[in-house]
Amino acid sequence: MAENDSEAIIYLHGDLDLTILEARCLPNMDMVSERLRRCFAPFDDCRKPFSNDQRQSRRRSHKIITSDPYVKVCLAGATVARTRVIANSQNPAWNEHFKLPLAHPASQIMFEVKDNDMFGADSIGVAKVSAQKIKSGELIDDWFPVIGQSNKPPKPDCAIHLQMKFTRCEENPVYRQGIGADVDQFGLKESYFPVRHGGSVTLYQDAHVPDGMLPEIELDEKRVFRHENCWEDICHAILEAHHLVYIVGWSIYHKVKLVREQSKPLPSGGDLNLGDLLKYKSQEGVRVLLLVWDDKTSHNKFYIKTDGVMQTHDEETRKFFKHSSVTCVLAPRYASSKLSIFKQQVVGTLYTHHQKCVLVDTQAYGNNRKISAFIGGLDLCDGRYDTPEHRLFRDLNTVFQDDYHNPTFSAGTKGPRQPWHDLHCKIEGPAAYDVLTNFEQRWRKATKWSEFGLRFKRVTHWHDDALLKIERISWILSPSPSIPTDDPLLWVSKEDNPENWHVQVFRSIDSGSLKGFPKDVQSTEAQHLVCAKNLVIDMSIQKAYIHAIRSAQHFIYIENQYFLGSSYAWPSYKNAGADNLIPIELALKIASKIRAKERFAVYVVIPMWPEGVPTSATVQEILFWQVIWHTYSQCFFVGTHKTATSAVWLAGCFSEAVQAEYIRYESEKVKIYLVLIFCCSRVV
Repeated sequence: MAENDSEAIIYLHGDLDLTILEARCLPNMDMVSERLRRCFAPFDDCRKPFSNDQRQSRRRSHKIITSDPYVKVCLAGATVARTRVIANSQNPAWNEHFKLPLAHPASQIMFEVKDNDMFGADSIGVAKVSAQKIKSGELIDDWFPVIGQSNKPPKPDCAIHLQMKFTRCEENPVYRQGIGADVDQFGLKESYFPVRHGGSVTLYQDAHVPDGMLPEIELDEKRVFRHENCWEDICHAILEAHHLVYIVGWSIYHKVKLVREQSKPLPSGGDLNLGDLLKYKSQEGVRVLLLVWDDKTSHNKFYIKTDGVMQTHDEETRKFFKHSSVTCVLAPRYASSKLSIFKQQVVGTLYTHHQKCVLVDTQAYGNNRKISAFIGGLDLCDGRYDTPEHRLFRDLNTVFQDDYHNPTFSAGTKGPRQPWHDLHCKIEGPAAYDVLTNFEQRWRKATKWSEFGLRFKRVTHWHDDALLKIERISWILSPSPSIPTDDPLLWVSKEDNPENWHVQVFRSIDSGSLKGFPKDVQSTEAQHLVCAKNLVIDMSIQKAYIHAIRSAQHFIYIENQYFLGSSYAWPSYKNAGADNLIPIELALKIASKIRAKERFAVYVVIPMWPEGVPTSATVQEILFWQVIWHTYSQCFFVGTHKTATSAVWLAGCFSEAVQAEYIRYESEKVKIYLVLIFCCSRVV
């Protein structure tokens, strides 16, 4: 039954195991919109032809035009889940399961039933469940009435069937002992890509680290961490590739030179810039594929040339490789065609592709080859080459010749350089094939759009066949029906090797940006993906962040280009839409350590300001949201003396007899730290 909106607000911090089963007696919301649909009937001829069975099924399903319902789950003003849309049903059965991490102040959870439409969605009604009842941890399995805008059901007996059970963080054994405490539970269990054993990881700081520049880092067993050189290693890997070089990036610039301060001899071709190097390898018969974000604001056709707002050189790069054996595909940020027209335009205009990786085949044991993957934050484009020294004016005419990019200053300026701090890594072993899978899924989607644009041109349609079938090349180690991805044959390190790594790949991507996600609910849940209206989403990055923060025992260290989120808990502007849980999870972790009287520290490193002119409207808005007022305020008030009462509120301690002075005293005694470091170099 509907809950009273005046109920006390409590903090739900934990995991909600939720199943949205079905609804009954929903109203017909499409009586009016049916006429609009008929206006678009002539366009049905453009669709893919149906088989006879499909055509008969389609006739049956469209005999009655009625609501296309889905459910949106909201609390504290944030949307935490959506079901898929079921077409033409007043008694839909979704049977969808969600495991939702919650960190929200709320009096109730609202389940809004909506009718999907090509121009948006209309609300049918809302079912409400008390947050107090949910927090009790009891199993809830019941029908809840759906209440319309007139405060009564839109139809008699209109209701939704829900099952849910909430587990608080402090009651979940997964978060108690830390991430690596239980080897069998290592990593994130419910993720698209599982933990892979037998791997090797090389860590990189910045594009290059000259010998002796950084202090040695002592490891166990008297070993010492060695700083490697990222771009130099990438150059060597490309030069030594025999079969494939796949690169995906936000920006790839053909004029960039990878090796400038070499630490070891370069093979033939190592002194070439990136574009010529890739052509050089393609002429040897190596399959070279580039997948670059297509900035819609950049143009280079019909005598109209614009660099684009982000100056990614995407059109220049495509033109450079146009008549070569290198295949360069520009991938726009197309939204799924199943979204509303308005949302498609928003996604396509305001969002980008931001993955960066280089995949190559490298030497394995014997005469075999294996796949190695370089991933992280470094785009292979202008302005990214830097060292921990972050030279601003020195070596502008040597090391950094013809490589200046600093949007803070006007065009024509030659200095200072924009310092660039970033992290990267090389993955070898089974997890590298997960990175390859990601590339192949994105490539098939991008080339689908590319081929669509070529239908009316007299060209050969071959982009989709450009991917090598490595499982057919016997000397390239790869997963196959007879060799699973976690097979020891793909390992590069044994379990007892101190250099052995367990590796898990995470990402944030939806079915609008790749091809290969399942379309049925059962397969989607089995692969630990999430249905959200008409999309299928891999949210494993946020899941991994939350899992790591909740499991942290002593400290948390974060570097990022931006630090923005949990807007539903901001002092104001709660509907800004930045609903990720990371900032509030950090704040709640600090509050829990205050209560437990345990020492804890959180370190967050971000740029002093995002890339661009600091006084510009765009940069000022970002600074406003993340620094001046909102995101950091959640974390600051946890440790400050004058607002210690806020720490009590944040921790959900209203019901506990804990005084503000006690929190203030204990925060000094047990040394609770939140350190925000504003870095003068660009952190990505």
